[in-house]
Amino acid sequence: MEHLAYGDLKVFGGRSHPALTGEICRTLGRDAGRITLYNFSDGENYCQIDENVRGADVFIVQPTGPPVNANLVELLIMLDAFKRSSASRVTAVLPYYGYARQDRKDKPRVPITAKLVADLLSSAGADRVLCVDLHAPQIQGFFDVPVDHLFALPVLLDAIRDARMDPLTVVSPDAGGVERARAFAKRLGASLAIVDKRRKGKNEVEIMHVIGDVKDRNVIIVDDIIDTAGTLINTVAALKEAGARRVFAGCVHGVLSGPAIERINGSPIEKVFCMNTLPMDEKLARCPVIMPLSVGPLLAEAIHRIHEGASVSSLFV
Repeated sequence: MEHLAYGDLKVFGGRSHPALTGEICRTLGRDAGRITLYNFSDGENYCQIDENVRGADVFIVQPTGPPVNANLVELLIMLDAFKRSSASRVTAVLPYYGYARQDRKDKPRVPITAKLVADLLSSAGADRVLCVDLHAPQIQGFFDVPVDHLFALPVLLDAIRDARMDPLTVVSPDAGGVERARAFAKRLGASLAIVDKRRKGKNEVEIMHVIGDVKDRNVIIVDDIIDTAGTLINTVAALKEAGARRVFAGCVHGVLSGPAIERINGSPIEKVFCMNTLPMDEKLARCPVIMPLSVGPLLAEAIHRIHEGASVSSLFV
């Protein structure tokens, strides 16, 4: 039965990840909303909604991954278009939230881009936001609109169990990811290890030592983002030096920029479990060890529950 508080449910997608938009719509049993998006010759974005959305409950699917600035601006323009077209509620669905890594002032004269993007989304017309595995959970507090924060943990856990990696140790590649790794280890009945990381500069890290026992054990490194894979490869080297047997990795957001693919291909990592919060086709073709996992059904269920006014937190019970 259609929930009428915010009108008909309509799902639209930007150009960032049409495959994920299509998967969400198929799961919901709906067609994606019709919208025209292209660039003028000078690079400016053009947007026109090709159907009536007055009074509708609109969800816009647009991860703000590479090219980050182009995808973010397109999302802002889409939000403005729906706001001016009298949609009753507009939810920005960001499977990947770009600019989340600068979430505090950790040195003088730097921006807090995670807060800036939150302000931009709200100003452009977002009535609420739906995200997957924010880089830091407190980013939810940067918004003055409701935020539904989903976790891909259950999907990753199922894939890890199916891979039968015992005896298994879950590894956090740095101190900041210990809580995530502990949650994995607890649910898998595995042991936990932490790699002490000292960062030398941007996208450069130096691995110091492994805290915990990994000798003769299979290990899986869990992180929220794999970007250039520098941290990942240095972590693998430290684990192998400490006597780890087989090495796997799992992440939610496979940014995989710059030399990431080449680094992974040249490492002893057997498999990288990676959610499809960002487009994966080209990366899969270049890196056979990547195993894609889908957040489409999770996002579709969350969208359905938000539209129906049902509990989203019960997805994680």
